[in-house]
Amino acid sequence: VQLVESGGGLVQPGGSLRLSCAASGFTVSSYAMSWYRQAPGKERELVATITSAGDSTNYADSVKGRFSISRDNAKNTVYLQMNSLKPEDTAVYLCYVRRWFVHYWGQGTQVTVSS
Repeated sequence: VQLVESGGGLVQPGGSLRLSCAASGFTVSSYAMSWYRQAPGKERELVATITSAGDSTNYADSVKGRFSISRDNAKNTVYLQMNSLKPEDTAVYLCYVRRWFVHYWGQGTQVTVSS
């Protein structure tokens, strides 16, 4: 099982980024998939989750209305569309899946929101 994130970078406040999480070794449509983030000196925070059926999503209050999680089953990839970015969104963003009783994390992608 491997999760590889990409799409992070430096963006100005109010800007947008789309993060990708390419999965291998399993099928993303078979499991709930999540994005977490971790800022320096802060605990890891659950940002968004999409159910295995793809019919339901959940978001942290801090990102509701600005972020959107989705997936492309054909590409076996999960996305996080981030709009109206704020400096407090600066963090390493990590893709996560729990298969059976094993937790898998990607290596993370840095998102920096600054003018």
